[in-house]
Amino acid sequence: MNTLRTIAVGYDGSSGSEAAVRWSLTLANATHSTVIVLHAIGLLEHLYTAYPRDVTPPAIVAMAKELAFDEQRLHWHVDDGDACSVLLRAGSSPLDADLLVVGSRGRGQRTGMLLGSTTLEVAEHTLTPLVIVPSRFEED
Repeated sequence: MNTLRTIAVGYDGSSGSEAAVRWSLTLANATHSTVIVLHAIGLLEHLYTAYPRDVTPPAIVAMAKELAFDEQRLHWHVDDGDACSVLLRAGSSPLDADLLVVGSRGRGQRTGMLLGSTTLEVAEHTLTPLVIVPSRFEED
């Protein structure tokens, strides 16, 4: 097996994407890998919190500090396009991710669905090894 060098993880600000970032940072600490946090700017970006291209969101910086992750190995990458396209491109140049990590559901949650539509589409089409981090079980 190849050495794990670069982990790309999708982030949209949802609790599922935060869980995926936390999981990625933990794995990267154990493997001394770089983490690239990906955010897609699609047509509906204006409906949610808009993330600047050149500033890592404070929530991600806080997670890195909490997990004692070396921030020099943490990169924020904002790309134009729908979430699926941005995530699927992570395995090729220039990012060349060895592993892709996503949450099981993001902002477009529908009650009763095990996987969100983006996660399902990425799982169906990616050629990069994929980890789907499950949402934390919460009782009603």
